[in-house]
Amino acid sequence: MSRNELLTRLSDAVTESAAEFFEHLEQRLEPSKLAGLTASYRFDIEGAGSWRVDVTDGVATVVEGGDGGDCVIRMKDEVFARLRRGEQNPMTAFMTGKIKVDGDVGLALRLKELFL
Repeated sequence: MSRNELLTRLSDAVTESAAEFFEHLEQRLEPSKLAGLTASYRFDIEGAGSWRVDVTDGVATVVEGGDGGDCVIRMKDEVFARLRRGEQNPMTAFMTGKIKVDGDVGLALRLKELFL
């Protein structure tokens, strides 16, 4: 991916609502980064909704709602927006309780690597 393509992706993600972000997430993910991973993430964004991202060896599927998830991540919509804009450090948000993680915390640690 070229630098310009990366900047466009980041810019698009910053200005979207949570719903728009998850609606377009499948197209933004690079299969090479997801290769070998089989996991499910559920994002519960208070004030915006819930989305489940299922990853199976390079292919991601996003559905609105859903139960379960190997890694469940909960936060308020304003925290999610600050994360997307780069105004919030994810580790600091987790350590201060702004992000809550249930299930496989190791999967949560891979998010930045997978989704950018």
